[in-house]
Amino acid sequence: MQEDFIHYIWKHKKIDLNKLKTTQGEAVLVTSVGQHNFNSGPDFFNAQLKIGNQLWAGNVEIHIKASDWFLHNHEQDKAYDNVILHVVWEHDTDVFRSDNTVIPTLQLKEFTSKDVLNNYEKLFSKNGKWINCENDFASVDDFVLSNWLERLYFERLERKSGTIQNLLKETKNDWEAVFFIMLAKNFGLKVNGESFYSIAKSIDFAVVRKSQASQQTLEALLFGQAGLLEQDVENAYYLELVEAYQFLKHKFKLENNAVLPLQFFRLRPPNFPTIRLSQLASLYYEHKTLFSNVIEAENLEDFYKLFKVSAASFWNSHYTFQKTSKTSSKKLTKSFIDLLLINTVLPIKFCYAKEKGQEVDSVILKIASDIASEKNSIVDAFNNLAKVSNASLQSQALIQLKNEYCDKNKCLQCAIGNSLING
Repeated sequence: MQEDFIHYIWKHKKIDLNKLKTTQGEAVLVTSVGQHNFNSGPDFFNAQLKIGNQLWAGNVEIHIKASDWFLHNHEQDKAYDNVILHVVWEHDTDVFRSDNTVIPTLQLKEFTSKDVLNNYEKLFSKNGKWINCENDFASVDDFVLSNWLERLYFERLERKSGTIQNLLKETKNDWEAVFFIMLAKNFGLKVNGESFYSIAKSIDFAVVRKSQASQQTLEALLFGQAGLLEQDVENAYYLELVEAYQFLKHKFKLENNAVLPLQFFRLRPPNFPTIRLSQLASLYYEHKTLFSNVIEAENLEDFYKLFKVSAASFWNSHYTFQKTSKTSSKKLTKSFIDLLLINTVLPIKFCYAKEKGQEVDSVILKIASDIASEKNSIVDAFNNLAKVSNASLQSQALIQLKNEYCDKNKCLQCAIGNSLING
């Protein structure tokens, strides 16, 4: 038995309201269960009750056992003097306020539905399950699941907004700079994400703006800050980049001491940092007002056109500066663009609209619904229970569900858990 379950029963009135009585035999009529308090102090504020013939307005405290009141030293805390009802699963002792007056107690196990209790115990039974509800996940009503996943998708956007808000403070509300940093991070994917993030943060975005007239200048800026122009390489393109970077470094007093080292090991060649940095440079060369274009775009095809760029022509026959390779255009693939949209573009659009008081939820939902579902261990495991992820909206929501609810046993705060408990 978890105390959260008792909170859930009280909050959602999963009890026989017509038969409630205190442990002293007085009838209890619940007008309002009160406001759930997640901070210190009594568990529910401003409840309205009738106990016997007396109307009460005040707070409600909840415990598994009544004796937990003393375990938590509430009798010594004046913050609990205005508790009008002690709601417990098991009444093992009377409790008192600091002035020694008895607090009425309601023992919930007498009035809780047996079905609700059985469903709760089934949900939280530990049998080495991946998630608590895996045996019944497929039986959840489609409407409940669809609405919950949509809400979880926006919860995940909110979580990602935290990083964006921190960057806004650092850049003095320069949205273009924030977008550049977030975009760079995701161009680096998991292996080089933090390195690309540190590269972008090492460059004042004003320098990017002043370098956009030339694709090669932008490449020199990114490669130089990444520490990739410090090798002993003899080819004309490399030497041109070195010369351009030395000019930029002197002109803008660039420093790259805080930049994290890049990794090539265990990466597929198309994901080499050389290719990804060149593609990022091409994107900002092709679109001088990239952030504005992103904010204005309203459908998936607009984004595919916007991000239709390739690495510089030198990279058609190279993955590194030292060796030539079979000729191929190093353009951004749709699957890579999808990752940029999921992890950078849509969170930025969401956060920007929220900041400006604009409504873009429907646009974001439409785009997220049009992007293919991600494939990873979490999404695959849910799809094995029931085919639920058809687009990135669902795959992102399922990641949020697993990380923030399933892994933390927060089934009572989950619409799926609620549905299964209620039967």
